[in-house]
Amino acid sequence: MRSSSRLGDTAIAAVTVVALGSGVWLLGDGAASHTPPQPAAAEGRLDPGGERGAAPALAPSPPVRIRIPAIRVNAPLTGLALTRSGNLDAPPAKEKNLAGWYEAGTTPGETGTAIVAGHVDNTEGPAVFYDLGALKRGARIEVDRRDGTVAVFTVDAVEVYSARNFPDEKVYGAAPRPELRVITCGGGYSRTTGYQGNVVVFAHLTGSR
Repeated sequence: MRSSSRLGDTAIAAVTVVALGSGVWLLGDGAASHTPPQPAAAEGRLDPGGERGAAPALAPSPPVRIRIPAIRVNAPLTGLALTRSGNLDAPPAKEKNLAGWYEAGTTPGETGTAIVAGHVDNTEGPAVFYDLGALKRGARIEVDRRDGTVAVFTVDAVEVYSARNFPDEKVYGAAPRPELRVITCGGGYSRTTGYQGNVVVFAHLTGSR
């Protein structure tokens, strides 16, 4: 993210663990058979920082919608800000098909690391990013922007991290090209402590229209 936003990196990491999924609905329906899909080891990053296929950066413009065809995501985006305590607000949990982006940071398509986050579930069941862990390298992510352009990203890796070992710099650190992170809860579910970590999708800009 931009240097002006880096102060909130650790807080954002903590909030993505606790605020992007409750797992409450699992308790009454058998958690073992209904937990969200988790990334396979084969989807981990193989070429960190690679520049192959990178498209030129776009001018800044706020995003309004995200689409991930491979997992049937087509969701509006709302701006997310930091709270007084320095944490990142989550999208309203009751709106299952709503994701958010960190509006004090990079806009998707401009140079840097843009952050999108959304719930894996709410008290009623699966939410917008329930299937994020099933995404594969090479999948397409499209972000509609307020200026009428569409930023097209290609997935480089899908990884899962425990809350204790969340790599703040790797996920939130500045990038020399337009990159995108899509984040939700994951890492398995415990009836006593909830979700154990986060699923993170790494992608870079490969086109626009």
